[in-house]
Amino acid sequence: MKIKTKFFSRGVHIDDKKSLSSGSPIRELSAPPAVEIALSQHIGKAAVPVVAVGDVVDRGQLIAEADGAVSANVHASISGKVVAIEKRPLPRGGSCDCVVIEGDGSDRVRTLPPLGELTRESVIGRIREAGIVGMGGAGFPTAVKLSPRTPVDTLIVNGAECEPYLTCDYRLMIEKTDELVRGIRLLALALGVERIIVAIEKNKPDAIAKFDAVQGMAVAELRKRYPMGSEKHLIYACTGRKVAPGKLPADVGVVVQNVATAFAVYEAVELGMPLTSRVVTVSGEAIQVPANLRARIGTSFRTLLDECGGESDDASVYIDGGPMMGATLLSTDYSTRKTDSGILVLTPRQASISAPTACIHCGRCAEVCPMHLLPMDIDFYTLAEDYAAARDRGGALNCIECGSCAYVCPANRALVQSIQMCKKKLREVKS
Repeated sequence: MKIKTKFFSRGVHIDDKKSLSSGSPIRELSAPPAVEIALSQHIGKAAVPVVAVGDVVDRGQLIAEADGAVSANVHASISGKVVAIEKRPLPRGGSCDCVVIEGDGSDRVRTLPPLGELTRESVIGRIREAGIVGMGGAGFPTAVKLSPRTPVDTLIVNGAECEPYLTCDYRLMIEKTDELVRGIRLLALALGVERIIVAIEKNKPDAIAKFDAVQGMAVAELRKRYPMGSEKHLIYACTGRKVAPGKLPADVGVVVQNVATAFAVYEAVELGMPLTSRVVTVSGEAIQVPANLRARIGTSFRTLLDECGGESDDASVYIDGGPMMGATLLSTDYSTRKTDSGILVLTPRQASISAPTACIHCGRCAEVCPMHLLPMDIDFYTLAEDYAAARDRGGALNCIECGSCAYVCPANRALVQSIQMCKKKLREVKS
């Protein structure tokens, strides 16, 4: 059953570039020779190691446990020996402790014990035990999100995948429909809701048709516009409810979960498999054979690129994630995390590498901002180190960092990076 949707103002229309990889079925990669598993790949405190150098581990074995309520367990993604626990750089800056495992080739698996009766408590407990986090990019621990402080009546499953190039969620929706439906129903059970909306952009008609045939779920056929997959805009499009600044989706009775998260929930509850792998889109005009790869958490980016035939000679820019909200990579010496949905390699034709110029006061960034903010003011005050003014006059803390402002800026201003810097400085002052 389809439902009528609303349309938010602003945002941008982008060539989605999905045809590069949308026809590539998910390919399961074998266990790599070694993995580097970050202990901070979620919002909140990093997990605390429960293994030591020299320990032999199995795939699915707990190697680090959540540190507090907002944290997540981490599990081994291959079987082998722990050869190091040390700080390693992260693709989006900074560093964290990582557990490095050298594989033994056996790929032994240790699953979680079967659940008895499926109840709200048992499902949430299993999700927490399995280390599942939001896999759309935010990395918020799923068990926490399923325990809202206010009553909710609606679960929205985010299948919009509005970022250009990325097709990992799309392939899950058309290849693993039955498994996704089971995972979605488990999420609804955990929330105690009956109303389920699966939200999919119109550029994925076959995925829409798959879920339109499912009983007990409504399909929201979304207009194609970026950033349609943003949580607040998705809620408005599907329900007409508006999430006020500083409020959470649960405050308007809604919880949003990504389709990849729903698949991980299915595997954890029904198969007893912790979150040890995910589907990653490897794409871009400089990739020889764009593909959707199911890779173990901790697999090196270089391995994934090589699995796709490597890069062309004109490879120019490497991106972790999508081109709008992703981060430019300084090298490929990083490893996949639970929140990594894509690795892109672009040519100079696709990637703007021109130096920024002074703001020309055209106002385009404000015209397209889906949060109705003033990105040029935030940038101005941030550069002047007046972070309070950037917050109060520009609305920095309400920015969702979608990149629409930078996309339309004729002066090539680094607006998103400026806003991110402002938020960082404001957090430092608060702490």
